[in-house]
Amino acid sequence: MYYSKLFGKTVRKAPSDASTASHKLLYQAGFIRESTAGRYFFLPLGQRVQQKIMKVIKEEMDQAGAQEMISPVLHPLELWKETNRTNTTGFELMKVQDRRGAEFALGGTAEEMFVDVVRKFQLSYKDLPFNIYQFSTKFRDELRARGGLLRVREFIMKDAYSFDVDETSFKKKYEKMKKTYTKIFDRLGIPTQIVESDNGYIGGEYCHEFVMEAKQGESKYLFTADGSYAAHQDVAVFLPANKNIDDEMLPLQEIEAIRGTTMEDGVKLHKKPLWQQIKDVLFVDEKGRFILAIIRGDYDVNEIKLKHLTKSIELRHATDDEIKKKINSEPGFISPVNIKKMVDKNVKLLIVADTSLRTIKNAYGGANQKNRDLFNMNIDQDYKPDLEGDIALAKEGYMSKDGKQRLIEKQGIEVGNIFQLGYHYSRLMRDASFIDKDGKAKPYYMGCYGIGIGRTMAALVEKYHDEKGIMWPLAVAPFRVHLISIGKEQTDKDKAEKLYKELCDRNIDVLFDDRDISPGEKFADADLVGIPIRLVISPKTGDKAEYKERNKKEIKIVTINELFNSLTR
Repeated sequence: MYYSKLFGKTVRKAPSDASTASHKLLYQAGFIRESTAGRYFFLPLGQRVQQKIMKVIKEEMDQAGAQEMISPVLHPLELWKETNRTNTTGFELMKVQDRRGAEFALGGTAEEMFVDVVRKFQLSYKDLPFNIYQFSTKFRDELRARGGLLRVREFIMKDAYSFDVDETSFKKKYEKMKKTYTKIFDRLGIPTQIVESDNGYIGGEYCHEFVMEAKQGESKYLFTADGSYAAHQDVAVFLPANKNIDDEMLPLQEIEAIRGTTMEDGVKLHKKPLWQQIKDVLFVDEKGRFILAIIRGDYDVNEIKLKHLTKSIELRHATDDEIKKKINSEPGFISPVNIKKMVDKNVKLLIVADTSLRTIKNAYGGANQKNRDLFNMNIDQDYKPDLEGDIALAKEGYMSKDGKQRLIEKQGIEVGNIFQLGYHYSRLMRDASFIDKDGKAKPYYMGCYGIGIGRTMAALVEKYHDEKGIMWPLAVAPFRVHLISIGKEQTDKDKAEKLYKELCDRNIDVLFDDRDISPGEKFADADLVGIPIRLVISPKTGDKAEYKERNKKEIKIVTINELFNSLTR
């Protein structure tokens, strides 16, 4: 490719809203341009990188026995209604209507579509297991697109779906995909950590993200130094420290407490430790239930864990008005003690206690009245929760569940995920079954495996760049060689042209900067674009070439034969 003919050149100024290195550099180097917020054009350089990423993914997926296909982008809305995902997607569903009035969803994920095509065939246990995948455009009506390609509203995803006879068969496929993903990211040059993650409303014990450590990422995860444990903050567990569990339980006492409404106000007034205070957080779920989450004062409530425990889809914080008028309590002074006797008759209130409340005795906190507190609150003796479980948010420094190590917290970019679907979709969708050995119809046991192509590209730039620009790994670079011609004499231009044609004849991807601009501009553009090898033909090189790798400082003068020997290894 002649640089003079390339559509999409470099620019020196990054977008004003670009906050990540990948957003700035991909824009400046001519790989992407924004259409509308969260939707991007991939210019020729960007498209070449996307295709290289997809090539690696395809080779490894095919090697693992998966089969590529493609499904329509418009999903008949009745399929999503079958699974009730018109209300439970976790992201805003985009819908369109055709001229006949038929309703469609713009595919955000494709579980229903893949189940639909599989159920069109009369399959038996002999046809299982299998794994089918696609590269297709996905649509997510994100509230706020940000980070360039890291969070967008339209993107290409590789999504795969496995169909098995049962969980035992699925486990084998799941482990195979875990190894396949590791190979994919190793080949791409992305160091990833496999972390346990949240499977949303589907639940299940098999769910992992492949995360590349990066400050720009939105995934917070915790792990142990020996690598035996790694989990997304949404699901990470820890061992709460026992405090005063050997103390004798004292009788409940109500006192005057003229204070503010924060936890710190309680500590300051009563001169008692934060861990001995009960933190009360009132939520409302999508069913209108009020959920009072209670936890040890030095811990925070993990809303994801709380959703799972209460089988809620959405949670929001109750308003001060709701606390006063529906619960008949007082903001900042809520207490689980006797609260159920106070609520309006038409209000359903669920008290959910964190297991950390078993590590303290004689807790203090609000009394459901302004400026009134309770001392010596004890679970079971003074209040009884409707549900009890782990609803605590894990943080750095907390003790691992085995009690042997401290948790370390990192931030990263999720580049891939694999998770169990189980029978969730096959039981919700009609006739999503196969004929087993006993001649009976049984639902498929499913898994799902995704990689966002644009996000992977952004992660690569976050990992591989310096102050001058991008440094693409060879596996995904838009071109292997960036050839630069320097010299005003026709003989110098002819030598560069000859080398360019020889490189092309040998099927070596090359971008030839043939423009009539200064050498400094050409070198700056080469560094910005980030092609792995830079070759320079100039009056000084004679019948040789200047050879430099983008990620190294060393410059070598090589013969043309040495060059081709190096490039064809």
